[in-house]
Amino acid sequence: MGGFSLSKIKLPQLKLLSAKKEQFPVGLDIGSHSIKICQVVKSGDDFKLLNLGSSKLPEGAVEDGILQEPEEVANIINSLFKNLKLKEKRVAISISGYSVIVKKINLAVMEENDLDEYIQTEVGQYIPFDIEDVFLDYQDLHTNTEDYDRTDVMLVAAKKEVVEGYLSMLQSAGLKVVIVDIGGFALENIYDTNYSLNENVVLVDIGATKMSINIVSQGISVLARDVVVGSRQLTDQIQNRFGITIEEAEGLKMGYEPVEEKQKDLDEIYANTCTQWALELKKAIDLYYTNNPDMALNKIILSGGGSRIQGLDQFFAEEIGLQVEQLNPFAKIKADSKNIDQTYLNYIGPEMAIALGLAIRPSEL
Repeated sequence: MGGFSLSKIKLPQLKLLSAKKEQFPVGLDIGSHSIKICQVVKSGDDFKLLNLGSSKLPEGAVEDGILQEPEEVANIINSLFKNLKLKEKRVAISISGYSVIVKKINLAVMEENDLDEYIQTEVGQYIPFDIEDVFLDYQDLHTNTEDYDRTDVMLVAAKKEVVEGYLSMLQSAGLKVVIVDIGGFALENIYDTNYSLNENVVLVDIGATKMSINIVSQGISVLARDVVVGSRQLTDQIQNRFGITIEEAEGLKMGYEPVEEKQKDLDEIYANTCTQWALELKKAIDLYYTNNPDMALNKIILSGGGSRIQGLDQFFAEEIGLQVEQLNPFAKIKADSKNIDQTYLNYIGPEMAIALGLAIRPSEL
């Protein structure tokens, strides 16, 4: 799944680019809790990580994928670029939340021009937004066979107001957006780079306020959705239960602070919240099996800052009945040892999956 580019009137940027034209923008993942940045170059057939970093955002600066404090966010991005000494000004970003619809539809096989015309004229029946208010992208998944003349098409609609808000904010920061993608597709890109897509897997990125789910079957994304749940739920509940600061609550959540007599209360908070996360995953998995009863899922792959919560992998495995692994986005990507500390890389890795998935998307611009 390629994502979409706002450089064209018609948004898809789905064709493969020749090696001579491959240029890689800075991957910029703007979450509700922090901003993550990755920069790579191609080294032979592999990627080399040149730079990465992250910076926390003020509470409420970004909510549900929508910019609330664009000037503050722009200033933090500027500081990150300055601190990391990044000269590259082209960036790839992802959007998520209620302003984005990702839907798979099944259509009769058509020629490319006919499919494009159909999408442009008939898409209103598939999305809950006014067609004039959204950017559109789609990709024919070519699931038709000799005996079946219909194909699945992945459709993406993103509210113009939200996307243009990011473009304006980043332009004010002196940056040029060359790719706009969906978080779940960026996650698929980085998984594909490091692992084999021959397995049927559930890719799950747990951020502060959202959980991105992308089910990949036989190398094709068949279900992608964002769920508005995340690790901040745990932080807020811990803070409220014990009357402590956000920093102390974060420490307890991640196991950095001594638990002592709080263990029983913490177990209750974890059980209630993580059960909700597991139910959301089950909903997506059940929907997958409704449409793909004969293609068993092999495992769940976790990423995102929330995936570092102690015992979450085991909890999901027990609740859902699938093997659970932690994604290492840098498994096959070499790091510049002069600029990047390996200990820091190991720690920050789970949070960098989407930013890195954005950074490895080539752009002609």
